[in-house]
Amino acid sequence: MSTVMALARFQVCGYVRSLRVLQPLILVLLILTLGLAQWPGGPRRVELATGALGDIAALVFPICAWSARSLLDTQPDEQRALSATAAGHPVASAVAGLLAAYAVNLCLGGLLLAIPLVQCVSVGTGLAPTAAGAGLTFLVALAGTLLGAYAQRSIISSPGHSLLALLGGVTAALLLSLGPLSPLSVPMVKWLRAAHDGPVAFIAAFPGLALHLALWSTVLAAGHLLLARRPR
Repeated sequence: MSTVMALARFQVCGYVRSLRVLQPLILVLLILTLGLAQWPGGPRRVELATGALGDIAALVFPICAWSARSLLDTQPDEQRALSATAAGHPVASAVAGLLAAYAVNLCLGGLLLAIPLVQCVSVGTGLAPTAAGAGLTFLVALAGTLLGAYAQRSIISSPGHSLLALLGGVTAALLLSLGPLSPLSVPMVKWLRAAHDGPVAFIAAFPGLALHLALWSTVLAAGHLLLARRPR
């Protein structure tokens, strides 16, 4: 386990030093600026602040998928082979990569969540919906991380095909959530609807949303680790 954690830290450091982290970070800072310019007010300020929690979770999903792919592609192929050798097993190396990507995405998700949390506190939304919003964001960050991992170079060697796979995966997840096949995708429409219906509806919907995201992420993680076991 110590080797896996060391490899995860190594990949995070490489991602930061390569400055690739600036790509999603700049986008996150732009979104934060927009959030500051749209402070909730009026008689529906509580519902608006709660709705912002759902909106942020919807933005976290594609950003984390993009960030995960970028981090996992930072290592040159030779370095990735050395990391797998150091880990002792390709699955351990894959776990280290996922941990590194999720750690970075937790930071990005936390930054995105900062303004909506302050807004919720300022309008008196309450602790429960605020905690539910934070929990939803971190679960969505995990789902986005796992989806983005499928588009990394070690799985799809062509950069163009990898980008198309990433965009296609995120788009498919969104479209599936709109129709009768929504159980097969992230429940984006459900959490947006619940959040914009207000704190009570959001709190009531959160356990089901959390279970759905946890199961979806478990399936993606299992598939990713199975791919990591295949011979190169």
